[in-house]
Amino acid sequence: MASNLTTSNIDRQNVLNNRFAVEAIQERLGFKGLFFEGEFRYTKQMVADFYQVDVRTIERCIEENEDELTHNGYFLCRGKRLKEFKLQFVSDINVGNKAQRLSLFNFRSFLNLGMLLVESEPARKLRNLILDIVISTINEKAGGGTKYINRRDEEYLGAAIQETNYRKVFTEAVGRYVVGHSTYKYAQVTDMIYKAVFKEKAKEYRELLKLKSSDNVKATLYAEVLRVISSFEVTIGKEITKRATEGNRQLEQKEVEEIVQQIAETPMMEPFLHDARTKMASRDLSLREVLHNNIKEYLEPMSPEDFEKFLGEQSVDFDKILADNQDVLRRLKQAEDE
Repeated sequence: MASNLTTSNIDRQNVLNNRFAVEAIQERLGFKGLFFEGEFRYTKQMVADFYQVDVRTIERCIEENEDELTHNGYFLCRGKRLKEFKLQFVSDINVGNKAQRLSLFNFRSFLNLGMLLVESEPARKLRNLILDIVISTINEKAGGGTKYINRRDEEYLGAAIQETNYRKVFTEAVGRYVVGHSTYKYAQVTDMIYKAVFKEKAKEYRELLKLKSSDNVKATLYAEVLRVISSFEVTIGKEITKRATEGNRQLEQKEVEEIVQQIAETPMMEPFLHDARTKMASRDLSLREVLHNNIKEYLEPMSPEDFEKFLGEQSVDFDKILADNQDVLRRLKQAEDE
């Protein structure tokens, strides 16, 4: 992943959208700059000095990557803002009174530059520091590991309970109306669903996340993915029951596979599958350093809102929720068993 920062906009944006990592990097560097409009700003000369390159190199990098740098906080200071900036830092910058604009970077766009400057040794060292801090920050915020970071989403518990309820419809239909050994046919049909949703069998997913045989795959899935799986399970369960009762026979695995494929190809499912694949591919790459090759075309940078969801104040302590709601969960289980 280290080399990808210079070539991959997604990897760069995953760093820059993670405010927890950016704050930790800023604290470690101690590169103060000029405090203006609530944050530190840096001139082209300041960043050129830091990265030990010529100002013309900075200008060339801006020209080639202006949209990305602007997205991350770089701007041309003009008019009233420039006048206020000059008045505040007249002795700190080498800008004539007649200058009508001034390039300014905030800390995020300063880091963005460091990810783009291939020829700068300080930039190379900074990229290594960035990756170390990103990994340690995510692990620290996740409580030491990211295997179950999906459960820090406050929506996870509801999605997990919903999936458990819908799976009963699915397992009852497969058990009663599908040909095959009782031990294997559930796993076989589940693999069909997993391949339809994120183009991987459960075994492949286990290997990518380095899960133990005792680990529950579904306990590692994001809420949005669980909801799509729930939709598949309940729809498949009802369709299996319908076809089997109408034909007064059990269905072969091939017929079940056709049902799964038909559901996956319905226009109604397309936006939900796209959303689930995008979130799974993007979040696993950023939070777990796992690349799902089969759905890599769905990769996007993780949004700042997603980082808040899993690492910030919006995130939840799942184990504490379970401990605080044992009675409720016990009653739900009893109701399911009755």
